[in-house]
Amino acid sequence: MAETILKVAELRKSFGDIEVLKGINLEVAREEMVFIIGPSGSGKSTLLRCCNLLEKPSGGSITFDGTDLTAPGIDINEIRRHIGMVFQSFNLYPHLRALANVTLALQKAVGQGIEEAEERGRAALERVGLAEQADSYPGQLSGGQQQRVAIARALALEPQILLMDEPTSALDPELVGSVLDVIREVRESGMTMMVVSHEMGFAREAADRIVFINEGEILEQGKPDKIFSSPTHGRTREFLKRILLA
Repeated sequence: MAETILKVAELRKSFGDIEVLKGINLEVAREEMVFIIGPSGSGKSTLLRCCNLLEKPSGGSITFDGTDLTAPGIDINEIRRHIGMVFQSFNLYPHLRALANVTLALQKAVGQGIEEAEERGRAALERVGLAEQADSYPGQLSGGQQQRVAIARALALEPQILLMDEPTSALDPELVGSVLDVIREVRESGMTMMVVSHEMGFAREAADRIVFINEGEILEQGKPDKIFSSPTHGRTREFLKRILLA
C-alpha cells in the first residue's frame, strides 16, 4: 500500500455558530488523485483550505508528510512550499506578466535568483502549453490560459501535493478542456492531488478515489466506478442523479 502523505483526523471548522466541517477523517496516499464532490456549501473548499492552513481548523489535526500542521510553532510558509494550491479565481497579479506571476514565489518564498527562477518558470509554462505567452499580461489571456498560468505557478514550486479548488468553474465551457488536459498530464506525471470539482466525467476517468461530502461530513468514498455506478448512500445517489442530469 502506498505511503500516506496527508492525514486529516477529526477535522472540524466553524465560522461563528455555523459548523462547516464536522469531524472529517481522510487520508491521501502519495501519487493518488482524490476528487472531492458534493453539493454547494457542503464544506469541500473549506476542507482544502484547511489542508494548508488558509483556514485555521477549529479542531482535529492535519498531518502532512509526518508533520502536524496544527502543532504550535509550525513554519506554515515553509510547509506551503510543498503544498501547491490552485484557486477557482486564478489569483494572478494583473500588473505582472505571466512569467513574473510564476516566478514571484520562487524568488520570494524559495529565495531563488532571477535567472534560476525564470528558467524554472519557463519550464513550468512550457509544461502547461504556454511557453509563447511568457511575456503576456493576464488581461491579454483567456480564462483558460490564466488558469494554466496559475497551475504553472503552483508546479514551479515542485510541491509534493497539489490542491485544486474548482479549477474550471470560472471558465467558459469551451475553455474547460484545455485546463483538464493539463490536470490530466500533471496527474499522469505522478503528482499527488486533491481536487474539488463538478467535472464528473473527468472525475470518473482520472480519479483514483471519489470522496462525497454532504453538510460537512464524508458520507461515502471509493473507486470512481463504484461511486458513479452503485453508490451505497441515498444522498450520494440523489446528488449524482441531479448533477448528471443537469
